[in-house]
Amino acid sequence: MSDSDSDSDADRRHDRLDRHPTAGPHNSLWHWPDAKHPLRVVVNYLAVWLIRVSPSLRAKNWLLRRLGATVDPGVAFGLEATPDVFWPELLTIRSDAIVGYDATLLCHEFLQTEYRTGEVVVGERAMIGAGAVVLPGVDIGADAKVAANSLVSEDVPPGTTVAGVPARPVEGGVGGA
Repeated sequence: MSDSDSDSDADRRHDRLDRHPTAGPHNSLWHWPDAKHPLRVVVNYLAVWLIRVSPSLRAKNWLLRRLGATVDPGVAFGLEATPDVFWPELLTIRSDAIVGYDATLLCHEFLQTEYRTGEVVVGERAMIGAGAVVLPGVDIGADAKVAANSLVSEDVPPGTTVAGVPARPVEGGVGGA
């Protein structure tokens, strides 16, 4: 992948983000109660805590759907894996995808003068390794693989394996979630 290809991929992710400017002397995280009702965040947080610790894949998927996420059949959400607490409704996980132990799927980012939200899509049979972090606006294609402890800041094309910080395509493949 050339630098210009990398820039265009990042631009696509950034083009898909909704920007919400915040005013005042503090960074945007201070404005979270204006972004999401505090009671909604408390309910989401409690559900996400249960999702993280429950050994039952059915219970995890049921709770994710109750939070507004799109979760297709056969999804396996590993222990300690964390869906976005503020905007779980922006998360789509397609059939038979695996989200590994302690992976994080973020649909928001709080910055200094704005916060951004964006949909995260995990394609059919995609695998996200343990400890990986997926940023908002990222689309992980069908049969793609994300190596453990990777930071996914750009789309991952179908069938591609990525690894690293930031995640980049690698030759061959890497093991499971």
